[in-house]
Amino acid sequence: MNIIDIIIAIIYGIVEGISEWLPISSTGHLIILDRFVSFQNIGENFFELFMVVIQLGAIFAVILSFFNKLFPFGKNKSKEEKKTIWKTWLLIIIACIPAAVLGLLFDDILDQYLYNEITVSITLIIYGILFIVLEYFNSKKEFKINDVKDFTWKTALIIGGAQVLSLIPGTSRSGVTILAALLIGCNRSSSCEFSFYLSIPVMFGASFLKLIKFFSNGNILTINEIAILLTGCIVSFAISVLVVKFLLKFIKNNDFKPFGIYRIALGVLLIVIFLL
Repeated sequence: MNIIDIIIAIIYGIVEGISEWLPISSTGHLIILDRFVSFQNIGENFFELFMVVIQLGAIFAVILSFFNKLFPFGKNKSKEEKKTIWKTWLLIIIACIPAAVLGLLFDDILDQYLYNEITVSITLIIYGILFIVLEYFNSKKEFKINDVKDFTWKTALIIGGAQVLSLIPGTSRSGVTILAALLIGCNRSSSCEFSFYLSIPVMFGASFLKLIKFFSNGNILTINEIAILLTGCIVSFAISVLVVKFLLKFIKNNDFKPFGIYRIALGVLLIVIFLL
């Protein structure tokens, strides 16, 4: 087992846990991180697997944080509560269909042509500007939808359609779904919450697909690679639990403009660095 690789896996887990839930693009940050911090004793195929499967830790953090709202079974839940939960799951499925279909069709093409630093830099800036502009107009706006319970299938489909854009690195899955929700009148809390919910099937599906491709190509996991994968997942889980709680608390009294500013600053900085 390589200690340096384990330390690097911890760094990746921290970055994944922070950037997955804040609207700043986890994939973008991991691509950038790879430019400056690289594993020593792993192959390219495993690294591609690691970059996706590390998200599993972050997913379990959401499941833990919202377990009571998403688990429809239990004697303590009324029929109305169970009905609401099943409705929420139906909306999640509806919202995930567009990205799931296009992701399956264009996964390899996106990996080949768009997973690069320039794409990440540009999308960081574009969506950073969108967050600032939207929040400027939202400052005097009264939101029509204040709870996920009030979402309809049309609301879910619009947000799910926007989620397709997150297939482009640097966009941020949470960022683009939150933007779409805000645009159609959802408040910040419900926008974040539904974005978290959407991550569960999307990220499970992406991880499952990568695992199938990895093993179907005749690859196997070494002891060192298993240790790296587990380390990254565990760290991303622990950090994600904290970040999810932070974001839900933060948006009660703040808007998303700080994240927009961060995205623009980081995008500009990266363009300068890569051009030099």
